[in-house]
Amino acid sequence: MTQHPKTRAREKLPAHVLVVEDDAVLGLTIEQALLDAGVAKVALSASTEEALRHLRDDQPQVIVLDVHLADRDDGWAIAELVRTLGPDSPRIIFSTGAPQDIPADIAALGCILEKPYDADILVDLLRQPRRQGIISRLRGALR
Repeated sequence: MTQHPKTRAREKLPAHVLVVEDDAVLGLTIEQALLDAGVAKVALSASTEEALRHLRDDQPQVIVLDVHLADRDDGWAIAELVRTLGPDSPRIIFSTGAPQDIPADIAALGCILEKPYDADILVDLLRQPRRQGIISRLRGALR
């Protein structure tokens, strides 16, 4: 039986995910869940500085971003920086216990997972096609 191309695309996981999480237990839990699901490379960063260093050295396909880090309470600043990388920038998945604290224009940059969440939900999100931004949708409509 042949799978429909959209089904295959939905099942494909990114090869490289950066998890920015200052809760060590949660970070390790997410890392293990992603590796168990088939993500080839998972990098952990506990601070904004570590995350930025990782982004300079090796760009992931997806960033799971805790927005309330111990070193900064506006982890979404990383998402703002990533947005400047253009259309091939990493996909953002926000992770927070207070989704209402994320400014609306920033929240529009990615999906939001409200803590606590099951790691299987994150894996399912990673299997979904990347949401297209407004510019990409407009370009597609004009073609």
